[in-house]
Amino acid sequence: MAETVGDQVLRRLREWDVEQVFGYPGDGINGIVAAFGEAGNRPRFVQSRHEEMSAFSAVGYAKFSGNVGVCLATSGPGAIHLLNGLYDAKLDHVPVVAIVGQTARTAMGGSYQQEVDLQALLADVASAYLVEVNTAEQLPNALDRALRTAWGQRTVTAVIMPNDLQEQTYSPPQHEFKHVPSAPPSTPRSVVLPPEDEVARAAEVLNSGERVAILVGQGARNAAHEVSQVAELTGAGVAKALLGKDVLSDELPYVTGSIGLLGTRPTYELMRDCDTLLIVGSNMPYSQFLPQFGQARAVQIDVDAGVLGMRYPTEVNLAGEAKATLRALLPQLQRKNAASWRSGIESSVSEWWDTMRQQAMLSAEPVNPQRVVHELSARLPEDAIITADSGSSTNWFARNLRIRGRMRASLSGTLATMGAGVPYAIGAKFAHPDRPVVALVGDGAMQMNGLAELLTIARYREQWDDQRLVVCVFHNDDLNQVTWELRAMGGAPKFEESQTLPGMSYAAFAAALGFDTVAIDDPEQLGPAWDRVLGGRGPALLDVRCDPEVPPIPPHATLEQMTSTAEALAKGDPNTWHVLMQGAKTKLQEFLPGR
Repeated sequence: MAETVGDQVLRRLREWDVEQVFGYPGDGINGIVAAFGEAGNRPRFVQSRHEEMSAFSAVGYAKFSGNVGVCLATSGPGAIHLLNGLYDAKLDHVPVVAIVGQTARTAMGGSYQQEVDLQALLADVASAYLVEVNTAEQLPNALDRALRTAWGQRTVTAVIMPNDLQEQTYSPPQHEFKHVPSAPPSTPRSVVLPPEDEVARAAEVLNSGERVAILVGQGARNAAHEVSQVAELTGAGVAKALLGKDVLSDELPYVTGSIGLLGTRPTYELMRDCDTLLIVGSNMPYSQFLPQFGQARAVQIDVDAGVLGMRYPTEVNLAGEAKATLRALLPQLQRKNAASWRSGIESSVSEWWDTMRQQAMLSAEPVNPQRVVHELSARLPEDAIITADSGSSTNWFARNLRIRGRMRASLSGTLATMGAGVPYAIGAKFAHPDRPVVALVGDGAMQMNGLAELLTIARYREQWDDQRLVVCVFHNDDLNQVTWELRAMGGAPKFEESQTLPGMSYAAFAAALGFDTVAIDDPEQLGPAWDRVLGGRGPALLDVRCDPEVPPIPPHATLEQMTSTAEALAKGDPNTWHVLMQGAKTKLQEFLPGR
């Protein structure tokens, strides 16, 4: 039987060592779907419940594997559904390739069923490389270039394929005019280094400082050892942007934790008091949490020159890959006598973790959500992967979860979209089928799409060597993050019609799918529940009844935020007294003696 264009798509993906494609079928990709059958499901077709989840799973796979994620969708509606996940990848600089079907070439321009202008639809999200393949001879170059560009630029690319072309007999490009050949599949790798004189200037800035702070993002992930060496030489404290949460272990005494609204007090104090700042692989957008302008001399390292100096008036900007650039910088750094600065940082970090423990153990109605992550953190295997969704539970992921060992952790950082936590976890399991995965998800995100993806977990569990995928639902019947934003930023009380969620049992839903489930409404049940599911052998779900009025207080609450919250409560918030009591109890822990 002659090889079709659809067959060649899968052959080429195999040659690129693509092991799975996350997708959903439709007649716009029938030729490719049929090719999966002819190829013995190599690469593996992973069927989600919705194309957006396919894209999210591809993002999760790419984040945790370090390889390109591939997703597949039909024309029109399927392509539209992909967009949110693709934008998540683009904004977090994750390599993802979308292969999208299109109506037949003979019908194009005829307002045919499901015909959408996919070039216009995908032009922004796949701006690095977007192509429509209209002849078989185009295919190798188009697909190879999409994969190479996604990998090389850490971004999204897309290949559009009319459905009639997919069923056509494949013919390769020829050695003649108007044909474009392609090299054999290979992953482009390079190490970008800044000029020696710029590295020397950076060393001069860091050597002249007395109180050095370092901020790391996901771009520093391959340079953890080098960052630690710089911190030891300079006496610096190291803060972490949320996407860089797993760059360094939180067991290091000088690691101050997250920065920003979801950050820690030690990080706030580190940025407030430093006179020198080194930013490595981070484009964290909230510049108000960096030192005051003019307070600190600053150096930034990033492989993307376009982000240098974007968030802070950095004096020296080094366009280079983090590990190699830091290795060039290290020999020029002088060891500082910064004992007082470092001891202050370490004391602040130690006290903060005591505060986190005390806040987590506070009583609530019925369960304090901070305790959910506190109890998990002490029990996580050192090779665990943790995903988080967007919502108030993200605060507890950012502050209460202690990274150690080989743990990996991520979430939708820049887009901060709801609904990524569970499909990220699925992508993580396909990236590392031998490692346990935990997804921390609010009930709003579960109702949005997490419930449906439990079906995907149940379907594919047998393909994972370690079947432990634990979904923890922070069940408070409230779209809680927005409720707190209304109070703290808008001065508006909770609006029940928009904020209250319909009640349900997440445990009962998961149990029907064969999950091990635990429904919790007593904080003393948390430790044993985590022991049970982490010590189990398969997928599990914790349905934890959390108090929605435990406040996600920023590390430095502004007068404006406090005034807005007070105004919201004065206007008749339905839970005014409980909000006041929980807020007072939580904040008080930062000031109690003997923390």
